[in-house]
Amino acid sequence: MLRLMDEKMLYPLKFKTIFKDKIWGGNKIHSILNKDYSPLPNCGETWEISGVTGNVSVVEYGELKDKSLTDLILQYKGDLLGPDIYANFGNEFPLLIKFIDANEDLSIQVHPDDILGKARHNSFGKTEMWYIFQADQGSSLIVGFNKDTNPEEYQASLNNGKLMEILNREVVSVGDCYFIPAGRVHTIGKGLLLAEIQQTSDVTYRIYDFDRLDDKGQKRDLHTEESVEALDYKFHPQYKTNYSIHKNSANLLAKCQYFTTNLLVLDKTINKDYTGKKSFIILICFEGAGSITTSEEKYEIKKGDSYLIPFSIKNLSINPVGVIKILEVYIEI
Repeated sequence: MLRLMDEKMLYPLKFKTIFKDKIWGGNKIHSILNKDYSPLPNCGETWEISGVTGNVSVVEYGELKDKSLTDLILQYKGDLLGPDIYANFGNEFPLLIKFIDANEDLSIQVHPDDILGKARHNSFGKTEMWYIFQADQGSSLIVGFNKDTNPEEYQASLNNGKLMEILNREVVSVGDCYFIPAGRVHTIGKGLLLAEIQQTSDVTYRIYDFDRLDDKGQKRDLHTEESVEALDYKFHPQYKTNYSIHKNSANLLAKCQYFTTNLLVLDKTINKDYTGKKSFIILICFEGAGSITTSEEKYEIKKGDSYLIPFSIKNLSINPVGVIKILEVYIEI
């Protein structure tokens, strides 16, 4: 691609955090991730890399400081996203990266798939994954049903106050990973801090909200009717991801048409060659610190940082100070 003379060179991009106060949010975004969410009363979510309309990420530093992710895509196209990704998604960034702090249980919810999302909301569906990097003792989450069910049984359980009896609840700990395809009922439980990688979508169908009230004394809206068609009613014998950890190499956590995620546990410098990858790379640090070095410069990375590595950067090194833990994300098409 020919460059205009005044077009700035792409580099590893870190964006300004977008903070979201939530009825169920806590203070771990500050106490553990060292992010200042004031003047919000709490922070349930941070959006680290987002192309969602109204919540588009803005570059934090460097020559492209204050440029929005949308502006960068318009300007750099395939050099930023990868030519194949740009051909598929155009000017819409395909992933949303979050940290989530659940001080209370989130609502029981489900997300539509691409077909339903497009028909109802002109949106992508929402397949996602969670990686839990802090958990209070005894914390749990809900994922899927605990037996095969159907729309009639589900609605009867919901109407009779017995929904919890057919849902699968699991006690979780640090390092647990869950892949949540669109259609799978779920909720993040009290006491969990996690990274969420998902399709670019902000569509959630809230099924049950534990009858709690918002700051105005009102119950939040439920999406009972919308959920029925969106749900996968099948029981799955294994919800938690089984994976192995080998230091200083990529450990696969999730692989689907929307994203691939690897866990990197590094105690020495490693060189990454992304020549064979067809998309941008995202690096999400959730423990430790170090640096990312390209042929041009060195960039500090620490717990709570997320970097978007443009497609045009094919080689870099990750240099830990002690041990650093990173989620490595890209799209394979």
